[in-house]
Amino acid sequence: MQLFSVFFISVLAFVHPLHISVTEITLDDKEQELEIMIRIFTDDLEQAIRAENKNPELNIMKPAGTTTDKLVWNYMQTRFKITANGEQLNLKYLGHEKDEDVTVFYVQVQPMQKFETISITNSIITELYDDQSNLVNVTLGETTKSLRLMRNNPSGKLSFE
Repeated sequence: MQLFSVFFISVLAFVHPLHISVTEITLDDKEQELEIMIRIFTDDLEQAIRAENKNPELNIMKPAGTTTDKLVWNYMQTRFKITANGEQLNLKYLGHEKDEDVTVFYVQVQPMQKFETISITNSIITELYDDQSNLVNVTLGETTKSLRLMRNNPSGKLSFE
């Protein structure tokens, strides 16, 4: 499933009129952490952050007066939230890397134990594009489940009972 997501976003980079992000959430039992990778088209994210900051010249990869990580995380943390077993998780932003037209953001939750339910809110870029799809894949052990979150339904819940 993760390989499909990587391939899917790579293919979409060439036909970018679609507005999409892909988030991979994996529970690492050994490290007792939730590993989160969020892939977003850089130009779409930049447009959203420009609009929010009312700064049409903003370059999120080289922002003046701040760091890319701070700028992006200030935007994302109000739009990306996770709850497991009914408890809001404390997300820790680790950083980012550029990959062609996409920027990959790394987030984690520590410590993290196995959960029965997980709720995700992802409204990243939905204020800018009404057709924005935020695909979320959650892997717990050998099981992967997915959500498609959009402007009209920015939150979803998955059960691993």
